[in-house]
Amino acid sequence: MAHEWAVGLMTGTVLDGNIDVALLRTDGETVAEFGPFRLAPYGEHENRLIADALATAQNWQFADQDPEIFAQAEQALTLAQARAVEELVAEAGLKPIDVAAVGFHGQTVLHRAPQAGRNGRTRQLGDGALMAERLGITVVNDFRSADMAAGGQGAPLSAVYHRALMQSAGMGDDTAILNLGGVGNVTATGPNDTLIAFDTGPANAPVNDWVKRHGLGEMDRDGQIAASGVVDMDRLAALLDHAWFSQPFPKSLDRNSFTAEMAEGLSAQDGAALLTAFSAAAVGKGLDLLPRRPDRLIVCGGGRRNPSLMRAIGERADVKVESAEDHGWRGDAIEAECFAFLAMRRLHGLPISIPGTTGVPSPMTGGVVHQARQ
Repeated sequence: MAHEWAVGLMTGTVLDGNIDVALLRTDGETVAEFGPFRLAPYGEHENRLIADALATAQNWQFADQDPEIFAQAEQALTLAQARAVEELVAEAGLKPIDVAAVGFHGQTVLHRAPQAGRNGRTRQLGDGALMAERLGITVVNDFRSADMAAGGQGAPLSAVYHRALMQSAGMGDDTAILNLGGVGNVTATGPNDTLIAFDTGPANAPVNDWVKRHGLGEMDRDGQIAASGVVDMDRLAALLDHAWFSQPFPKSLDRNSFTAEMAEGLSAQDGAALLTAFSAAAVGKGLDLLPRRPDRLIVCGGGRRNPSLMRAIGERADVKVESAEDHGWRGDAIEAECFAFLAMRRLHGLPISIPGTTGVPSPMTGGVVHQARQ
């Protein structure tokens, strides 16, 4: 198959106010070229709508009728992300006709993992048809719904792209990739070169929410607030005793499965220290579930920029921690690149999820294709 340009879009549950948008030349199996990447900030209007939609979703809980805010936020974020694509394509010196597909993840507002006798459900806001019409480029979106309808977790979907990166670098089962967004997820190699991936637990979301609540900014920048606090070890041990951590994979979490409320009653500094330690120790709990515990983690996502979190993972998960940039990868771009990769896999009918990643019964593709008008 020919390698073609695709654009990937990602806005995570960490709510950092940015649209991650990346160009990738790929056939959905290997990467021929990394194109430009940028973090395109939302405007204040879009940020407010998305935050309101997320808050509303907590009460909605998959009721029959969508809240009105969903449609408002969906249109606003779709148009904002379409503008980000237009700007990136122009920056690369390309025209819409040069781009085979846009992988449009959308904004997750609610994710409910499957339970015994009940399929899970997930909701991402994003109008793929509107984006395709606006751009004149084929758009693939709604990547998770088919997986969940088949009994899968719907997450994580980054594993097939992580595998492509690891294979290109000649990495073996002593190495795993950890993504630290609102939630953390790990990709590892199992027996007979099988692919394994699952959510490890919370990552940036609880501490970011805690910092915002205390009026100290949008995030614990450089981990300075956590570094000035003291971890309540008794409370940390109690949090880590949660039954979810001993559940076998595959498994997935909603952004609000573990919240900033875990630090209630602590000072701003001690709360940030506790929540950071909890996210780090959760990674160790996840690694303990793997058939072969890796010696090294390559970390991507925004959490790798938090020295306190990175240091805590090394110590509390007992693993060597390296940044994506140490291997020539773009740690902020990997999730966006992933959805460009998945869009091409969808166009070629290749699977995007497998039993070892989301728990679907057999490998399956996913995503809804919206053809550009010619």
